[in-house]
Amino acid sequence: MLSKKTKYAIKALVLLGKNQAEVPMHIAEIAELENIPRKYLEGILGELRKAGFLYSRKGSGGGYVLGKRPEDILLVHVLRLTNGPIAMVSCASLNYYHQCDECLDEATCGIRQVFINIRDSSLKILTETSIADLIRNEKFLKDTLPYLTAVGGLTFCVGYLTDGKFIYKSLAALKQFGCF
Repeated sequence: MLSKKTKYAIKALVLLGKNQAEVPMHIAEIAELENIPRKYLEGILGELRKAGFLYSRKGSGGGYVLGKRPEDILLVHVLRLTNGPIAMVSCASLNYYHQCDECLDEATCGIRQVFINIRDSSLKILTETSIADLIRNEKFLKDTLPYLTAVGGLTFCVGYLTDGKFIYKSLAALKQFGCF
């Protein structure tokens, strides 16, 4: 499960990515707009700054801005920074490997193999999805949700467009897939 810390980090990065052309954002503004407890957000933004995802400016006109382009901030890096391992079990982890105490033969463990497959699938999506992709996906959903809801095809139609990675498509593409 995604930790609150990771979710809050992603939400802050998306907001700052949308705000790129604007002035730096104060922590209180980010906390209020994203409904994140300010004290908790301070620690998260500090970690993101130390990792190079954010840059902070002090003084008049200060606040937070992205330290990298939204296209260069991948979810896999944010998740590893804020949540640790991608794998759900330690014996399937690439960076945090630890053999399970109760496992008699790791090489033939069916549980381990399933969770290696889950890890690999998750890694593929997380390494291919950037903050810019989330911003585009959010815009796409906001722009098309009224149309998709009207025809009752939200889940069906969006499923054609994601394919493991958020892909921005025009309304014409939705018509092509028969969404409305």
